Amino acid sequence: MSDPVCPMCEMTDVLTHADHYECATCGHEWPLAAEADAPVGERIVKDAYGNVLANGDIVAMIKDLKLKGSSQTLKVGTKSKPIRLVDGD
Repeated sequence: MSDPVCPMCEMTDVLTHADHYECATCGHEWPLAAEADAPVGERIVKDAYGNVLANGDIVAMIKDLKLKGSSQTLKVGTKSKPIRLVDGD
């Protein structure tokens, strides 16, 4: 059997417990057996109030959001252009 690899950080520094694995690097935990009954389908994205979001929705900021690589900040209440949902972060 090969050594397990962390699905989050892809490091091999993994601890084995009785019922799950734990990554010593990032702390991520996952079950020993792969979950076969977990449905693989379209990801559901929800807002802060639990409403389902879709491509083209217009959202409003609920707290200040600093923009990476810039000194600008999006203020509370700022409405966005129609959003586009993508896989990843």
